[in-house]
Amino acid sequence: MSALARYCFLKGLQVGGYDATASEITEDLAALGIFVSHTDGTAGIPSSFLDSEHVQLVYTPAVPENSVLFTYFKTKGFSMQKRAAMLGDITRDSFSFAVGGTHGKTTTSSILAHLLDHAGVEITAFLGGISNNFNSNLLLKDTAISVIEADEFDRSFLQLSPNVACITGTDADHLDIYDNKAALEAAFVDFSQRLKPDGTLFVHESVGPDIPGIRYGLSPEAAYWLENIYYKDAQALATIHTPTEVLKDVVFPMPGTHNMLNALVAFAMAEQQGINSEKLLEGLAAFKGVKRRMSFEIHNSEQLYVDDYAHHPTAIRALYQTIKSLYPSKEISIVFQPHLFSRTRDFMSDFAQSLSLFEKVYLLPIYPAREQPITGVTSEVLLAKITAPFKLMVSKKNLIEIIQKDQPSCLVSLGAGDIGLEVKHIKKALL
Repeated sequence: MSALARYCFLKGLQVGGYDATASEITEDLAALGIFVSHTDGTAGIPSSFLDSEHVQLVYTPAVPENSVLFTYFKTKGFSMQKRAAMLGDITRDSFSFAVGGTHGKTTTSSILAHLLDHAGVEITAFLGGISNNFNSNLLLKDTAISVIEADEFDRSFLQLSPNVACITGTDADHLDIYDNKAALEAAFVDFSQRLKPDGTLFVHESVGPDIPGIRYGLSPEAAYWLENIYYKDAQALATIHTPTEVLKDVVFPMPGTHNMLNALVAFAMAEQQGINSEKLLEGLAAFKGVKRRMSFEIHNSEQLYVDDYAHHPTAIRALYQTIKSLYPSKEISIVFQPHLFSRTRDFMSDFAQSLSLFEKVYLLPIYPAREQPITGVTSEVLLAKITAPFKLMVSKKNLIEIIQKDQPSCLVSLGAGDIGLEVKHIKKALL
């Protein structure tokens, strides 16, 4: 959403917006000259944004329909458009790359945008996180070619018609929208059929046969696959097999098999468009990562602190396995903020199993986002199911004090809520 705000602002439009919580992103928007409100009401909003004849309202499903602002704009007859529809409008007339899947969209799309940019392809990219190469979630060059995330939440990705797309996986998620995994998978089938004529689809090997496409993964049966994954001096290396080449000892920009597979499909999408592999390998080596995606906030021989956006049991397990592969002898502690009551309810046992991998668990209350509390669904209930050697319920008020006192040598902070605001305070407490 903030990338769209930047895009419109840089196109010369007057832009304002609302977010329930202040963050680094909203502060950056305000610094550009974009009006940002954190009050769910019209008080303080400039009159120019309250003129229904000249204002286009763009919103995400994260804003509840009982929001005071949402209700105001709806009852006053404003032209209202979902974020996904606006993205669809922007990209419909461009040659577009779309990255879909229940995991890894931001990492994959950021790597892809960087690879294309590094190869000299003029693109516009809308990203779900801050790319360290661009220091932004928006790259605005030539709008004839676009890179976007195809978000499955609220079936938003069905607004898109890409030329090249990928599906990184179809693990169950957003069951508040889809009811069950079969419905989610059916939506991905629908997405796969929305490519433009002669479009190209890349599909992770874990995805079922209902979605045909160029397969990638770890198996020799895939068209693009990885072999001989190993770590050297905390760097991840592997052999890439393409339909025409074998590329040995490739240095990947982010550790972890899941991140390496994200880089592989970004490589494949760019390579299929005629960019030579040598240029793409240069680009991989020059990728600097994405904020809150396996971000090493402290990384020295005595202490390790990693921050990540992971908010699904599968992603939590993948992150744990990555750190354990890099540092097998370290005791790993986690600060986790569950995201959404419905997701916590739907995956309660899976969350407990993933979190129980860690030696120490500091658990925060559930971040509600757009939801109201659900009876019987709390972090305390989740904590009781966790079997880690040490577990503790914490709040944002006492979190820093506890971390300062415990001084874990290896800590990860995870979650899709406002835990990102605590990163700088956690880092300071550990140093």
